[in-house]
Amino acid sequence: MAKEVAGLIKLQIKGGAANPSPPVGPALGAKGVNIMQFCKQFNGRTQDQAGKLLPVIITVYSDKSFDFIIKQPPVAVQLIESAKVKKGSSEPHVSKVGAVTWDQVKQIAEVKMSDLNCFTIESAMKMVAGTARSMGITVKGASPFK
Repeated sequence: MAKEVAGLIKLQIKGGAANPSPPVGPALGAKGVNIMQFCKQFNGRTQDQAGKLLPVIITVYSDKSFDFIIKQPPVAVQLIESAKVKKGSSEPHVSKVGAVTWDQVKQIAEVKMSDLNCFTIESAMKMVAGTARSMGITVKGASPFK
């Protein structure tokens, strides 16, 4: 018989760096989850992605057990790394802060494809390019789309 779901918790935690301090501790403590058990499991599963910001969805069951799914880093974070800038533009339509190539956009789209709600790599690339545009990052080169 399936367990009854008591709630979902969505957090963004740096890989290999989960600890009981806020925001992790209070969010898990409110649902009655064993905080240290989650931190150990999360840090064990994200050792290879240390330092990267990772979205995680924690499913809490009525018996206080839990499962969690680790997603790929957000597109905005990957674009900032690719463009080698500190942050996006405060006025993206006026001032541009960096640039990426279509090859970099394709790499980001391939990595993030499992988390996006699209079926083709072309539509994923368009989504990544749209995020770049809204951050004040230009995409250099000729568009690979017609």
